[in-house]
Amino acid sequence: MGYTSNGSDENNQQTDIGMLMLLLGKFVAWFYMVVSLIMTVMVLAWVRLGAVLHNGREILLQGFNWESHKHDWWRNLERKVPDIAKSGFTSVWLPPATHSFSPEGYLPQNLYSLNSSYGSEHLLKSLLQKMKQSKVRAMADIVINHRIGTVQGHGGKYNRYDGIPLAWSEHAVTSCTGGLGNRSTGDNFHGVPNIDHSQHFVRKDIIGWLKWVRNTVGFQDFRFDFARGYSAKYVKEYIEGAKPMFCVGEYWDSCNYNGQGLDYNQDSHRQRIINWIDGTGQLSAAFDFTTKGILQEAVKGQFWRLRDSQGKPPGVMGWWPSRAVTFLDNHDTGSTQAHWPFPSNHIMEGYTYILTHPGIPTVFYDHFYDWGDPIHDQIVKLMNVRRHQGIHSRSSIKILEAQPNLYSAIIGEKVCMKIGDGSWCPAGKEWTLATSGHRYAVWQK
Repeated sequence: MGYTSNGSDENNQQTDIGMLMLLLGKFVAWFYMVVSLIMTVMVLAWVRLGAVLHNGREILLQGFNWESHKHDWWRNLERKVPDIAKSGFTSVWLPPATHSFSPEGYLPQNLYSLNSSYGSEHLLKSLLQKMKQSKVRAMADIVINHRIGTVQGHGGKYNRYDGIPLAWSEHAVTSCTGGLGNRSTGDNFHGVPNIDHSQHFVRKDIIGWLKWVRNTVGFQDFRFDFARGYSAKYVKEYIEGAKPMFCVGEYWDSCNYNGQGLDYNQDSHRQRIINWIDGTGQLSAAFDFTTKGILQEAVKGQFWRLRDSQGKPPGVMGWWPSRAVTFLDNHDTGSTQAHWPFPSNHIMEGYTYILTHPGIPTVFYDHFYDWGDPIHDQIVKLMNVRRHQGIHSRSSIKILEAQPNLYSAIIGEKVCMKIGDGSWCPAGKEWTLATSGHRYAVWQK
């Protein structure tokens, strides 16, 4: 009996050890599977973000103004592609390329027609091919907050799209702009039917169209017009669906003003832009309207505005530079609309600031091509400094002076700049003057 008992205990021990080894093996296999899955997800997330935000060394050109539709635009731009590429632009934001109720392109109707007031489909594709050959990306202006109907529907409004691709009914239009859809998930663009992005069929159609714009037409980058008009979560869905190389959104609302003018503290303004970027899953950058608003007041003898209470740049650039697309003017703020123009006699101070600082700078067509060769050439010199000294969207910055008539800073390790009529230059023989002009100078190592 005792022998039998001892043998049974021994067998049980061996069975227990075997079970433990089996469980340990399964745990190790499970552990490695989980780690592998986590690493895969992280890599995919990194690749996705990297693809959409590219490498941080973009320099954008807005390739049009409010009057461009009058001037055979696709042909005009095609002639300029060699200069655009030579100057160092990585991407050109083109005006809305699809059929529109208005000649400027911002009242779209037939989204699948590429015949617009800027030129024919053939001319557009010729331009895109020339840009591709020159290694300059084309940015599509994505106007999907609103759409003009073809026939009258509910309430006698033009909120049906009969007879054209994406033949939506009134259910594709928000109830607050005369449709039979849900309420808007953002601010209304008044006077026209606003698209109801909460509808699954609408989003499916838009993603299909964006894939066509990206893969068939050949645009690589997207700019989302009037991004306040619909929830940022839909922008995330559209980016994930169409997979553009780079995206930027126009989230434009008013800066903070008091009875004396612009507030010094614009934190709440830039936070709203950052909240929108977060809402896109961090997949899109945004135009840095905060920096524009502050910079165009600072150049008037208020350079103290360019350093916030933490010693950083006061715009989106100061909090999230890799998502901040800086600019001085666009077709709305400048051009013939001039809703919020940058002071014309301080343009080069403005470009010295955004082209030497972190963020992703944008140059406006009018300044580059319509304001004369000297301005064009001065901007190119600043772009050359940025490219050759390796300044990128995440470059470090140390603000040295922020006085009423003087601003100076060191960017990265090799670039130093000053703007304003105050006298200043960097200490140390290692600094050499790279470029200078009226009220600005840039040094490099």
